[in-house]
Amino acid sequence: MSSLFDWFANIRKTEAPMQKQQEREIADGLWTKCSSCGSVTYTKDLQANQLVCAECDYHHRVDSDERIKQLIDAKTWKPLDENIRPIDPLKFRDRKDYQARLQDYQAKTGLTDAVKTGTGLIDGLPLALGVMDFRFMGGSMGSVVGEKLCRLIECATAERFPVVIVCASGGARMQEGMFSLMQMAKISGALQRHQAAKLLYIPVLAHPTMGGVTASFAMLGDIILAEPKATIGFAGRRVIEQTLREKLPEGFQTSEYLLEHGFVDSIVPRTQLKKTLAQLISLHQPFYTLMSPLEQNNHYHHPEISETV
Repeated sequence: MSSLFDWFANIRKTEAPMQKQQEREIADGLWTKCSSCGSVTYTKDLQANQLVCAECDYHHRVDSDERIKQLIDAKTWKPLDENIRPIDPLKFRDRKDYQARLQDYQAKTGLTDAVKTGTGLIDGLPLALGVMDFRFMGGSMGSVVGEKLCRLIECATAERFPVVIVCASGGARMQEGMFSLMQMAKISGALQRHQAAKLLYIPVLAHPTMGGVTASFAMLGDIILAEPKATIGFAGRRVIEQTLREKLPEGFQTSEYLLEHGFVDSIVPRTQLKKTLAQLISLHQPFYTLMSPLEQNNHYHHPEISETV
């Protein structure tokens, strides 16, 4: 005759496999919780809405591959300078060697550095696109980021393409010191030559856009767009308040505040960004829409670019 203890033990044995089976049915990443309003959304629905929360319109952070997929027409993306890799010119070390840190981020993200560049079509119109990726060392601007963006702009100038750069960065990369700061002038010079050729440049300021990126190419656009509630600025609140010895207004580094004070031309929700960019490009280059398909194909080709920095 079995005891009451044995009966409970048998019940637990039969319940355990059932619980494990239920846990297996709920796949990892099936649901996503909004970090703003806390609502839980089916991940596929969130991706279909371009990672914008349907409840509160919070814009989740987007990686470079997803951003390219959102903006560029299918099968038209042609990457540039994929094989340029960063080096450690200063032999920098903090808690870890800079070279080891780079290798960790490359393995974790699958990226060579914090930006992807290339050419493609947006609603049938050609453009040169650069997309910064915050996953790689906070989107910091090192020598490779500067070189790739500079080459992208020079390619666009030669091909007479408009340039769009999606900015998401914490600023200059301290591990490269002066080499990083030099990229601000380097990219700005390339943009000046692009502007002298009467060609369009549109930066899109995503969350966050800070430091040397804001102080250079992020604010040099013919038309400056920003995503809703993006943090945009040069230094942090505490640093500015200590320097000015003044209390700053709440939300002074948001895209909404900057729009109100004339630093940003328009705030565009992510779901409307592709359409808005295509409209701006077509208005600036109406001649292209009048070209025949044969002329368009002859005009749009991928130039050969060296892979050495």
